[in-house]
Amino acid sequence: MEAILTLLAVFLTGSQRETRPRMSEFSVKSTIISRYAFTTVFCTMVNSGSEAREAVFEMQIPAAAFISNFTMSIGNKTYYGEVTGKEKKHSNDDKAKMKKPPSPVNGRENGYETFKASVFIPRKMQANFLLHYEELLQRRLGKYEYMVSIRPQQLVGRLRVEVNILENSGIISLEVPPLRNSKHKGNGKAEGDVSPPPSTVIGQTKTLAKVTFSPNVVEQTKIARNGILGDFIVRYDVNRELSVGDVQILNGYFVHYFAPMDLPPLPKNVVFVLDSSASMVGTKLRQTKEALFTILQDLRPEDHFNIIGFSNRIKVWQQDRLVPVTPNNIRDAKKYIHNMSPTGGTNINSALQTGAKLLNDYIAQNNIDARSVSLIIFLTDGRPTVGETQSSKILSNTKDAIRDKFCLFTIGIGNDVDYKLLERMALENCGMVRHFQEDEDAASHLKGFYDEIGTPLLSDIRIDYPEDNVEQVTQNFFPNYFNGSEIIIAGKLINRTSDSLHVEVTASNSKKYILLKTDVAIDLPSTNDIRAVPGLEDGRADQNYIERAWSYLTIKELLNSRLKSNDNQEKEYLTEKAKSMALAYNFVTPFTYLKMREAGIHSEPPHEELISPSTDGIGEKLQSLQGHKAPPGTR
Repeated sequence: MEAILTLLAVFLTGSQRETRPRMSEFSVKSTIISRYAFTTVFCTMVNSGSEAREAVFEMQIPAAAFISNFTMSIGNKTYYGEVTGKEKKHSNDDKAKMKKPPSPVNGRENGYETFKASVFIPRKMQANFLLHYEELLQRRLGKYEYMVSIRPQQLVGRLRVEVNILENSGIISLEVPPLRNSKHKGNGKAEGDVSPPPSTVIGQTKTLAKVTFSPNVVEQTKIARNGILGDFIVRYDVNRELSVGDVQILNGYFVHYFAPMDLPPLPKNVVFVLDSSASMVGTKLRQTKEALFTILQDLRPEDHFNIIGFSNRIKVWQQDRLVPVTPNNIRDAKKYIHNMSPTGGTNINSALQTGAKLLNDYIAQNNIDARSVSLIIFLTDGRPTVGETQSSKILSNTKDAIRDKFCLFTIGIGNDVDYKLLERMALENCGMVRHFQEDEDAASHLKGFYDEIGTPLLSDIRIDYPEDNVEQVTQNFFPNYFNGSEIIIAGKLINRTSDSLHVEVTASNSKKYILLKTDVAIDLPSTNDIRAVPGLEDGRADQNYIERAWSYLTIKELLNSRLKSNDNQEKEYLTEKAKSMALAYNFVTPFTYLKMREAGIHSEPPHEELISPSTDGIGEKLQSLQGHKAPPGTR
């Protein structure tokens, strides 16, 4: 979802009083099957007063997730959400159901979005809210992270989070860290405290895990009297045996997870482009310097680097060259960074042009081949104010300068950054974007982002399947593979009579070109079918977690392609294709939204048939897996 979704649901008669309804239950159930997560949030609010009162159901969900359904009941009436395609101009009726989104700093660039439904509850009655969303977990720094926001904003009589994990490859490194009570991902705990939150129960077998968190009111009070407990997080990884990766096939769809290990790192050629304009004064520049001191220390002897500081002027540390990593060069680089002082405006265009020229010249002069990785790490806290200030021109200039020879990774700090510009610059130049708030943890977040891209293991990765066996395959070429990450490809099978799928992986590593081949058996064990998992049988016949992972990836790629496109006709085609797929799979996207309807009035099927799969557990084995209270220090 590109915008924060806000639903103004049906308002019932009655007047509003200041005393808000009491939340009697807040529960989250999630089932993660092969990295694909189905999440259901259930909330009950009770109006015990003598007049109608307004109730607000608010839930922060990961920005990468797609809402797949929403249902609510107020008194004896039930309303369900119907995923509908957005038109270029909404009718007045549609506009009445949607608010303009809040400011961008509260949105997707911070890693979450806010779903909000507001209703009036008649006196002595209650309202129930049921929200479903889905996401494909991304592997970072060697772990998958699943996060649930627990911010009911009041103490809750019955509060419970249940996370069920099914990974046929085998679950390893399961951990539940302390609650993260900053929405900007600050830990909020003393360094070294790794114990799970109080009342957490963890149970695990080889392929199944069940984690529950159910603090009573007293335990909630000890965490936060205002009912804002924080983010409940589960991290884990899976066993990896095949070098070609894990290919899973079900009902005509496949998903391929590729994350090789134990490879020597590729040499890096990196240019750090750092904003030193006047707005960086204080905390932002101090934290940037702290992070860079640590990052420089982590560079390897085979790496080469340079540093550019920019404001209205461009200051290059080492003119016209990248220098090798030596103790003296690291020492001098730290001195240069230490002496950076905030002044002047923000000339983003010239800074990027200078960084790109440095790298291009270095690559040309040193005959750099595919067995090294070149990249720019660009950091700013603001918008272009000096030189070229038009975003479209900066984008085209940057793309022309880089010419697909290396990748650009962008970082924004604070509330004034032009996130859309940074996002598109990264997307168009095979990089990633991150946005951090100006808080006490920004330095560690910067270092964490560098750690994600600091150890390239492969370059020019291409994954192929026989053309007569597959169709509608998602992206299958990747410029780089970084240690601790994962490459995911999905597609549809054409030849359903074949008993195997041939897979070929070609790439470059630090010493040679590599080629991996294998044939994956196409067997359809019932244990892989989401409908065969007890508790999920009520899913519709087409509920196939691999198919939904494929649709999720395909829609994401269409949205990214649209964002990068400058051709109006192409953008319209990508919009319609993304919208069509979102409607087919009941996903809320930038081009679809939820329209609330009262059950039985519009002759549509009952709301239960429109809800995504329930997440009541992942089988009798898991249901009997009671686990134990996690002792302090358990990871």
